[in-house]
Order: sequence, then structure tokens, then C-alpha cells
Amino acid sequence: MSHKYKLNQLIRLTNTSAAKGYLASTGIFEITRLMPADQTGQVSYRVKSSAFGERAVSEWQIAGLAAAYL
Repeated sequence: MSHKYKLNQLIRLTNTSAAKGYLASTGIFEITRLMPADQTGQVSYRVKSSAFGERAVSEWQIAGLAAAYL
């Protein structure tokens, strides 16, 4: 599976991770690294935010930003 989002792209996280047992950070993040796919074919990313630091997220946790945010 190829990456849907690009390096240095600004994104926001979806709230679906709250269902997994932890609260998602809200706000705007920048993609800093494209990570390889796991065994199921799902790709992931390293993202950072000045307010929340850096973390790894799966593609299903990401929502792109509308042009109004840019």
C-alpha cells in the first residue's frame, strides 16, 4: 500500500483512537517521516506538533486539512 499523505504535509488526527482506549491529541500536526507498511499492509507516519510533540500514527488515524486551514 502506498502512502496517501506526503512528507511535510499538515494533517489533523481523527478522534477514532479514543475508542482504542486513549485520548487522541487534537490540533495540527506535520508529517516528518513516512514509515513502512506493517504485516497487514497499513502504512504509518511520524508526525509532530509544537503543542504535543512527536508520535507515530497509522494512516486510518489521519484526516487531511481543508484548504481553509492552510
